[in-house]
Amino acid sequence: MIKIGMVIGDRYEVLEKIGTGGMSDVYKAKDHKLNRLVAVKILKQEFSENENFVSKFRVEAQSTAGLMHPNIVNVYDVGDEDGINYIVMELVDGITLKKYIEKKSRLSVKEAVSIAIQVAMGLEAAHNNNIIHRDIKPQNIMISKDGKVKVTDFGIAKAATSNTITSNVMGSVHYTSPEQARGGYSDAKSDIYSLGITLFEMLTGRVPFNGDTTVAIAIKHIQEELPTPADFNEEIPISVEKIVLKCCQKSPDRRYQNAAELIQDLKKSLITPDKDFVSMVDPDEEGATRVASDDEVRHVRNRDSRMSDTEQMRLNRDVVREYDRDDRDDRDDYDDYDREIRKYGREYDDVDEEDDDYYYEDERNRRRKGTMQEDGKLERITASIAIVMAIIIGLILVMFLARGVGVFGTTEGAGSSSTEASNAAAEVEKGVPDVVGKTYAEAKSILADDKGYIVKKADDKDNSKPKNTVVSTSPEAGAHLDVGGEITVYVSNGSNYKGKASASSGSSTEGEVEVPDLLGKDSEEAVEILIEAGLQPGKTEGVNNPDPKLIDKVCRQSLEPGSKVKKGTVVHLEISEGPGVVGYRCESVDGPQGGEYYVPGMSVHVTVVTSDGTTIHESDTTTFPIRIDAHSAVPTGVVTYRYTATIPAPTNPETGEPMGEPTNEPREVRKEIQFTPETN
Repeated sequence: MIKIGMVIGDRYEVLEKIGTGGMSDVYKAKDHKLNRLVAVKILKQEFSENENFVSKFRVEAQSTAGLMHPNIVNVYDVGDEDGINYIVMELVDGITLKKYIEKKSRLSVKEAVSIAIQVAMGLEAAHNNNIIHRDIKPQNIMISKDGKVKVTDFGIAKAATSNTITSNVMGSVHYTSPEQARGGYSDAKSDIYSLGITLFEMLTGRVPFNGDTTVAIAIKHIQEELPTPADFNEEIPISVEKIVLKCCQKSPDRRYQNAAELIQDLKKSLITPDKDFVSMVDPDEEGATRVASDDEVRHVRNRDSRMSDTEQMRLNRDVVREYDRDDRDDRDDYDDYDREIRKYGREYDDVDEEDDDYYYEDERNRRRKGTMQEDGKLERITASIAIVMAIIIGLILVMFLARGVGVFGTTEGAGSSSTEASNAAAEVEKGVPDVVGKTYAEAKSILADDKGYIVKKADDKDNSKPKNTVVSTSPEAGAHLDVGGEITVYVSNGSNYKGKASASSGSSTEGEVEVPDLLGKDSEEAVEILIEAGLQPGKTEGVNNPDPKLIDKVCRQSLEPGSKVKKGTVVHLEISEGPGVVGYRCESVDGPQGGEYYVPGMSVHVTVVTSDGTTIHESDTTTFPIRIDAHSAVPTGVVTYRYTATIPAPTNPETGEPMGEPTNEPREVRKEIQFTPETN
C-alpha cells in the first residue's frame, strides 16, 4: 500500500499521486540521493503478483534505462520493495498528447507535424537500440510546458504483450497495427503505423476506426482501408495526407521502412507542404514488367553511342560467352544450329551422336580462332554459321540493352519475351488509367508517380460523391497522353454527399442505447465507455468545478445518465479544472521595512492599488502589519508607503560633531503584492 510520505528504496519520498493507468499508478517523488523530483510508476497489485510478468518487466525496464534521448522519458531506476514493484522515471511537467488534443479539438498541421517529428526522433533512437515500443498512442506521449515532446512507457508494452496481457489493460486498440491485431510479429514498422494513426488523430480530432467492441475495431485495422484524413480536415496538404497514408499501409513493406525516412518526409512537408513528394511504393510491383519511359530509352541510346570501342568489344565478348554457355546447356539451340548446317547441304544422316557433338564443338572452336578452311564447301558452311551467329548475337545484345531499362523483366525464354512484349504493348494502349472513385491522393500518386503526368486538381460540386473522391478526369480514362502531359482531376467537394453524417459518425444510428454514467471518470476512460456503448464522443471542454475530487475528471455530461437515445448520438463532456477563481482578496500588508531612514513607530500613509489601476485601500498608520480585507478583480497590485524621515546633519570628519541641524524629508517605498484567490 502506497502512502504519501513513505520512502521507497531508501531514497524516493512519495509526495503525491499524479496519475493512474491500466497497469500502474504514478506518483511524484523526491530523490533524496540526487536531490531532484522524479516520477515513480508503481505496478498494480494484480501484475506484481505475476512473477513471469514482473521478470519481463524488469528486463525491459533495465534495457530501456540505457535510452537517453531528449524525446524519450528517461528511465532512472527499477526495483522492488516489500512486494512493491516500481520504476523511476524522469518527471515531465505537462500533459499527455491525448488531453492536449481533447482541449484543442484538433491541432494545426504545423503543430501536428512538429509533434510527430519529435516522436519519430525518439522512436528512431529506440529502434537503433533494438527496442520496439509496441504501444504508441497519444496517452503515451507527454508534452511539457516548454513544448518538449517525450515518449513514455518504453519496455512496459513489450513485457505486457509477451505475457499475453489482455487488450483492455494494454490500452486502446484504436492505434494497433494490423500485424499486432492478428497477434503476429511486430517490429519498428508497427510503431510507425501507430504513429501514423496518432498523426491522423492530431490532424482530425478523431481516430480513423471506431466500433462497438475492441474486436470490431481490430478487424477494421486488418481489413478496411484507412479513411482519407482530408475528408475530416480540408486544410491538410497533400504531402501530410500521403505521409499518414504511407505510415498506415496494411502491409509493413509498404510503410516507411524506418523512422529516419519518416522524419525526412515530415521535415520536407514543413517546407513544401503542397508538393507531392511522398513515394507510395508497392513492393509487389517493383519487379514487375513495365514500359521504358522516353527518358530511359534516350539514356540507353546515349550510353550506347558514347560506349568506347574497348567497352563494345568487352560487351561483345561477354555476349558471346553467355551465348556459348547457353549453347552448351540448351539442346534446342544445338538443333537450330544443326538445321542451319543441313540447309546449306551438309548431310549428317550417317554421323553418330558422338561424332556429331565432336564436329559441333570443333566448328565452334574454329569460329572463335578465326581459322580459315581450305575446303570450299566448308568455307560456305562457315560463312553461313557466321551469318546465323551474327543474327543471334545481335538479338542477344538488344535483349541485354532492353533488360537494362526494365523492358524485359527476365530472359527465361523466347515465350517469356514475347509475352512481356505483348504486355508492354497493352500497357501503351491502355493510356490514362481509370482513377474515378479513388481518393485524390491515390489518384495523384497513380497519375503523377506512376505515369509521369502533371496533375491539376479542380472541384466538382455537381455530384453526390464523398468529399475528395475523384469524379472524372480530362482526358478521360483510356485516352492517349504522353509522359509530362497535363491531366485535370475533378474532385467532389462533398456538398451533395447525403451519407456524410452517418459515414463520419463511425457507428449505426439505428436502435436505442442507454447513456452511461461518466461522472468521475477520466476523459480517456469516458471516451472509450461512450464508444463501447455505441455513442459518439463530442466536444471535451475544461470547466471550473468546486469539488476537488473531480479535478481532471468528468464533472458533467450533455445527456442524462440512464436515458435512452439513438445509437450514434453525440455526447459532450465537461472536465473539471478545479474550483474557479471568482476574485482576489488583499487581507493585510506589512510595513516598509528596509526603507531609507524608516524607524518603526513612524506615521506612514499606505495606499494599495491593483494592477488594473483600482485603489482598494488608503490609510495612515503607525503599526504593522495592518489588516485590510479588500477585494480585487486581478491577482496582483502595488502597495506604496509614504513617510517623513528625519535626516541627520552631516558630521565634521575631524571632530565628529554635527555640522548643522537634522532635516525632515519625505520618502516613498513601493512593493509588489500578490493577492489571495477567492474560489467559488
